Amino acid sequence: MNDLPVGENELTTEFEQDGYAALRPLYNSEDMAQINAEIDRFINDVVPEMPSESVYYEDPEDKSSLKQLQRMFEYDPYFEDLMLNGLPRKIAETVLGENVIPVNMQYFNKPAGIGKPTPPHQDGYYFHLSPCRAVTGWLALEPVDEENGCIHYVRGSHKHEGFRDHGQTGVLGFSQGMTDFGTDEDKAETRSFPGDAGTFLMHDSKTIHWAGANQSKTRSRKALGFIYYAESAQLDEKAANAYQDKLDARLKAAGKV
Repeated sequence: MNDLPVGENELTTEFEQDGYAALRPLYNSEDMAQINAEIDRFINDVVPEMPSESVYYEDPEDKSSLKQLQRMFEYDPYFEDLMLNGLPRKIAETVLGENVIPVNMQYFNKPAGIGKPTPPHQDGYYFHLSPCRAVTGWLALEPVDEENGCIHYVRGSHKHEGFRDHGQTGVLGFSQGMTDFGTDEDKAETRSFPGDAGTFLMHDSKTIHWAGANQSKTRSRKALGFIYYAESAQLDEKAANAYQDKLDARLKAAGKV
Protein backbone atom coordinates (compact mmCIF):
# COMPACT_ATOMS: atom_id res chain seq x y z
CA MET A 1 0.00 0.00 0.00
CA ASN A 2 2.99 2.33 -0.34
CA ASP A 3 3.38 3.34 -4.00
CA LEU A 4 1.33 5.69 -6.16
CA PRO A 5 0.21 4.17 -9.49
CA VAL A 6 0.87 7.46 -11.35
CA GLY A 7 3.63 10.06 -11.34
CA GLU A 8 3.36 13.04 -8.99
CA ASN A 9 3.57 15.56 -11.86
CA GLU A 10 0.75 13.84 -13.73
CA LEU A 11 -1.35 13.73 -10.57
CA THR A 12 -0.78 17.42 -9.78
CA THR A 13 -1.50 18.53 -13.35
CA GLU A 14 -4.84 16.69 -13.43
CA PHE A 15 -5.82 18.08 -10.03
CA GLU A 16 -4.94 21.69 -10.82
CA GLN A 17 -6.70 21.59 -14.17
CA ASP A 18 -9.90 19.76 -13.23
CA GLY A 19 -10.23 20.24 -9.46
CA TYR A 20 -9.98 16.50 -8.86
CA ALA A 21 -7.81 13.48 -9.60
CA ALA A 22 -8.84 9.87 -10.13
CA LEU A 23 -6.70 6.79 -9.49
CA ARG A 24 -8.35 3.63 -10.79
CA PRO A 25 -7.36 1.70 -8.80
CA LEU A 26 -5.24 3.04 -5.97
CA TYR A 27 -5.46 -0.24 -4.06
CA ASN A 28 -5.47 -3.76 -5.50
CA SER A 29 -7.91 -6.52 -4.60
CA GLU A 30 -5.71 -7.90 -1.81
CA ASP A 31 -5.38 -4.47 -0.20
CA MET A 32 -9.13 -3.91 -0.46
CA ALA A 33 -9.89 -7.28 1.15
CA GLN A 34 -7.80 -6.20 4.15
CA ILE A 35 -9.36 -2.71 4.36
CA ASN A 36 -12.89 -4.12 4.16
CA ALA A 37 -12.12 -6.73 6.82
CA GLU A 38 -10.84 -3.99 9.12
CA ILE A 39 -13.99 -1.94 8.50
CA ASP A 40 -16.16 -4.94 9.43
CA ARG A 41 -14.14 -5.33 12.63
CA PHE A 42 -14.44 -1.61 13.37
CA ILE A 43 -18.23 -1.65 12.91
CA ASN A 44 -18.62 -4.70 15.14
CA ASP A 45 -16.15 -3.79 17.90
CA VAL A 46 -15.60 -0.03 17.92
CA VAL A 47 -18.82 1.62 16.74
CA PRO A 48 -20.84 0.51 19.82
CA GLU A 49 -18.41 2.52 21.98
CA MET A 50 -18.40 5.68 19.83
CA PRO A 51 -20.38 8.81 20.78
CA SER A 52 -23.76 9.04 19.06
CA GLU A 53 -22.77 12.32 17.38
CA SER A 54 -20.22 10.39 15.29
CA VAL A 55 -22.53 7.57 14.17
CA TYR A 56 -25.40 8.20 11.74
CA TYR A 57 -28.14 5.70 10.94
CA GLU A 58 -30.94 5.98 8.39
CA ASP A 59 -33.05 4.54 11.22
CA PRO A 60 -31.41 4.69 14.70
CA GLU A 61 -33.54 1.73 15.77
CA ASP A 62 -32.13 -0.41 12.95
CA LYS A 63 -28.38 -0.92 13.35
CA SER A 64 -28.19 -2.46 9.86
CA SER A 65 -29.06 0.98 8.42
CA LEU A 66 -25.65 2.46 9.32
CA LYS A 67 -25.09 5.41 6.98
CA GLN A 68 -22.04 7.36 8.12
CA LEU A 69 -19.21 7.38 10.67
CA GLN A 70 -17.12 10.40 11.64
CA ARG A 71 -13.47 10.67 12.75
CA MET A 72 -12.76 6.94 12.55
CA PHE A 73 -9.01 7.45 12.86
CA GLU A 74 -9.44 8.85 16.38
CA TYR A 75 -10.85 5.55 17.65
CA ASP A 76 -8.68 2.82 16.14
CA PRO A 77 -4.94 2.32 15.48
CA TYR A 78 -5.41 0.65 12.08
CA PHE A 79 -7.38 3.58 10.69
CA GLU A 80 -5.12 6.07 12.46
CA ASP A 81 -2.18 4.60 10.55
CA LEU A 82 -4.11 4.65 7.25
CA MET A 83 -5.08 8.29 7.78
CA LEU A 84 -1.72 9.56 9.04
CA ASN A 85 0.73 7.41 7.07
CA GLY A 86 -1.18 5.97 4.11
CA LEU A 87 -1.37 6.90 0.43
CA PRO A 88 -4.33 9.31 0.84
CA ARG A 89 -2.13 11.66 2.88
CA LYS A 90 0.70 11.38 0.34
CA ILE A 91 -1.73 12.28 -2.44
CA ALA A 92 -3.09 15.23 -0.43
CA GLU A 93 0.39 16.63 0.16
CA THR A 94 1.29 16.10 -3.49
CA VAL A 95 -1.68 17.97 -4.96
CA LEU A 96 -1.62 20.77 -2.35
CA GLY A 97 2.14 21.15 -2.53
CA GLU A 98 2.60 21.39 1.23
CA ASN A 99 2.23 19.50 4.49
CA VAL A 100 -1.31 18.71 5.58
CA ILE A 101 -3.29 18.30 8.79
CA PRO A 102 -5.40 15.13 9.01
CA VAL A 103 -8.92 16.21 10.00
CA ASN A 104 -11.50 13.51 9.41
CA MET A 105 -11.90 9.95 8.18
CA GLN A 106 -15.49 9.05 7.33
CA TYR A 107 -17.35 5.89 6.42
CA PHE A 108 -20.20 6.32 3.95
CA ASN A 109 -22.92 3.86 3.00
CA LYS A 110 -25.87 4.14 0.65
CA PRO A 111 -27.89 1.01 1.56
CA ALA A 112 -29.54 -0.90 -1.29
CA GLY A 113 -32.82 0.66 -2.36
CA ILE A 114 -32.91 3.35 0.34
CA GLY A 115 -29.60 5.22 0.01
CA LYS A 116 -30.47 8.84 -0.61
CA PRO A 117 -28.81 11.25 -3.07
CA THR A 118 -25.87 13.36 -1.92
CA PRO A 119 -26.85 16.94 -2.82
CA PRO A 120 -24.53 19.12 -4.92
CA HIS A 121 -22.16 20.95 -2.59
CA GLN A 122 -18.67 22.32 -2.01
CA ASP A 123 -16.91 20.90 1.05
CA GLY A 124 -15.09 24.13 1.79
CA TYR A 125 -18.37 25.91 2.43
CA TYR A 126 -18.48 24.33 5.90
CA PHE A 127 -14.74 23.99 6.55
CA HIS A 128 -14.39 27.62 7.75
CA LEU A 129 -10.82 28.01 6.44
CA SER A 130 -8.87 31.02 5.24
CA PRO A 131 -7.47 30.49 2.70
CA CYS A 132 -9.67 27.52 1.90
CA ARG A 133 -6.92 25.07 0.97
CA ALA A 134 -8.10 21.56 1.72
CA VAL A 135 -8.90 18.30 -0.04
CA THR A 136 -11.26 15.38 0.34
CA GLY A 137 -10.35 11.84 -0.70
CA TRP A 138 -12.92 9.15 -1.51
CA LEU A 139 -12.15 5.41 -1.64
CA ALA A 140 -14.66 2.98 -3.17
CA LEU A 141 -14.96 -0.09 -0.94
CA GLU A 142 -17.01 -1.93 -3.57
CA PRO A 143 -17.96 -1.41 -7.23
CA VAL A 144 -19.80 1.85 -7.86
CA ASP A 145 -21.73 3.08 -10.90
CA GLU A 146 -24.67 5.28 -11.86
CA GLU A 147 -27.18 2.82 -10.47
CA ASN A 148 -25.84 2.69 -6.91
CA GLY A 149 -24.67 6.30 -6.67
CA CYS A 150 -21.25 7.16 -8.11
CA ILE A 151 -19.72 10.61 -7.60
CA HIS A 152 -20.13 13.40 -10.16
CA TYR A 153 -17.79 16.42 -10.37
CA VAL A 154 -18.17 19.75 -12.16
CA ARG A 155 -14.82 20.03 -13.89
CA GLY A 156 -12.94 23.27 -13.21
CA SER A 157 -15.48 24.54 -10.65
CA HIS A 158 -12.69 24.98 -8.08
CA LYS A 159 -11.33 27.93 -10.08
CA HIS A 160 -14.26 30.25 -9.34
CA GLU A 161 -13.94 32.82 -6.55
CA GLY A 162 -15.82 32.16 -3.35
CA PHE A 163 -18.58 29.60 -2.91
CA ARG A 164 -21.95 29.14 -4.52
CA ASP A 165 -25.04 29.69 -2.36
CA HIS A 166 -25.83 26.80 0.00
CA GLY A 167 -28.84 26.02 2.18
CA GLN A 168 -30.12 23.27 4.47
CA THR A 169 -30.94 20.04 2.66
CA GLY A 170 -32.49 17.74 5.25
CA VAL A 171 -30.17 14.96 4.01
CA LEU A 172 -28.48 13.12 6.87
CA GLY A 173 -24.72 13.67 6.77
CA PHE A 174 -24.93 16.44 4.15
CA SER A 175 -26.66 19.30 5.91
CA GLN A 176 -25.71 21.95 3.35
CA GLY A 177 -26.30 21.79 -0.40
CA MET A 178 -26.12 24.26 -3.27
CA THR A 179 -29.34 26.16 -3.91
CA ASP A 180 -28.45 27.40 -7.41
CA PHE A 181 -27.05 24.23 -8.96
CA GLY A 182 -27.91 23.26 -12.53
CA THR A 183 -26.58 26.06 -14.73
CA ASP A 184 -25.60 25.37 -18.34
CA GLU A 185 -21.95 25.34 -17.23
CA ASP A 186 -22.72 22.85 -14.44
CA LYS A 187 -24.32 20.49 -16.92
CA ALA A 188 -21.68 20.87 -19.62
CA GLU A 189 -18.76 20.28 -17.27
CA THR A 190 -20.21 17.39 -15.25
CA ARG A 191 -18.17 14.20 -15.24
CA SER A 192 -19.16 10.94 -13.51
CA PHE A 193 -16.76 8.49 -11.86
CA PRO A 194 -17.86 4.87 -11.75
CA GLY A 195 -15.20 2.36 -10.76
CA ASP A 196 -14.27 -0.88 -9.07
CA ALA A 197 -13.35 -1.35 -5.41
CA GLY A 198 -10.03 0.41 -4.84
CA THR A 199 -10.92 3.40 -7.02
CA PHE A 200 -9.72 6.58 -5.31
CA LEU A 201 -10.83 10.15 -6.00
CA MET A 202 -9.46 13.33 -4.47
CA HIS A 203 -11.01 16.76 -4.96
CA ASP A 204 -10.37 20.36 -4.06
CA SER A 205 -12.51 21.84 -1.28
CA LYS A 206 -14.15 24.20 -3.81
CA THR A 207 -14.98 21.55 -6.42
CA ILE A 208 -18.73 21.03 -6.88
CA HIS A 209 -19.72 17.40 -6.52
CA TRP A 210 -22.69 15.18 -5.77
CA ALA A 211 -23.89 11.58 -6.00
CA GLY A 212 -27.17 9.99 -6.98
CA ALA A 213 -29.42 7.81 -4.87
CA ASN A 214 -28.77 4.09 -4.67
CA GLN A 215 -31.37 2.71 -7.05
CA SER A 216 -30.06 -0.85 -6.84
CA LYS A 217 -32.27 -3.30 -4.97
CA THR A 218 -29.37 -5.60 -4.11
CA ARG A 219 -26.12 -3.57 -3.92
CA SER A 220 -24.94 -1.11 -1.30
CA ARG A 221 -22.47 1.68 -2.04
CA LYS A 222 -19.79 1.86 0.65
CA ALA A 223 -16.79 4.18 0.74
CA LEU A 224 -14.20 5.83 2.98
CA GLY A 225 -13.63 9.57 3.02
CA PHE A 226 -10.41 11.39 3.99
CA ILE A 227 -10.27 15.13 4.78
CA TYR A 228 -6.96 17.00 5.01
CA TYR A 229 -6.37 20.72 5.55
CA ALA A 230 -3.26 22.43 4.20
CA GLU A 231 -0.96 23.68 6.97
CA SER A 232 -1.22 27.18 5.50
CA ALA A 233 -5.01 27.25 5.99
CA GLN A 234 -6.24 29.00 9.13
CA LEU A 235 -9.32 27.57 10.86
CA ASP A 236 -11.99 29.87 12.28
CA GLU A 237 -12.54 27.64 15.32
CA LYS A 238 -15.43 29.70 16.70
CA ALA A 239 -17.40 29.45 13.46
CA ALA A 240 -16.53 25.78 12.98
CA ASN A 241 -17.57 24.83 16.52
CA ALA A 242 -20.79 26.84 16.27
CA TYR A 243 -21.65 25.06 13.01
CA GLN A 244 -20.95 21.62 14.52
CA ASP A 245 -22.96 22.35 17.67
CA LYS A 246 -25.93 23.48 15.60
CA LEU A 247 -25.67 20.39 13.39
CA ASP A 248 -25.48 18.02 16.39
CA ALA A 249 -28.51 19.67 17.98
CA ARG A 250 -30.50 19.42 14.75
CA LEU A 251 -29.65 15.72 14.33
CA LYS A 252 -30.61 14.93 17.93
CA ALA A 253 -33.89 16.83 17.60
CA ALA A 254 -34.70 14.84 14.48
CA GLY A 255 -33.86 11.55 16.21
CA LYS A 256 -31.07 10.76 13.76
CA VAL A 257 -28.29 10.15 16.31
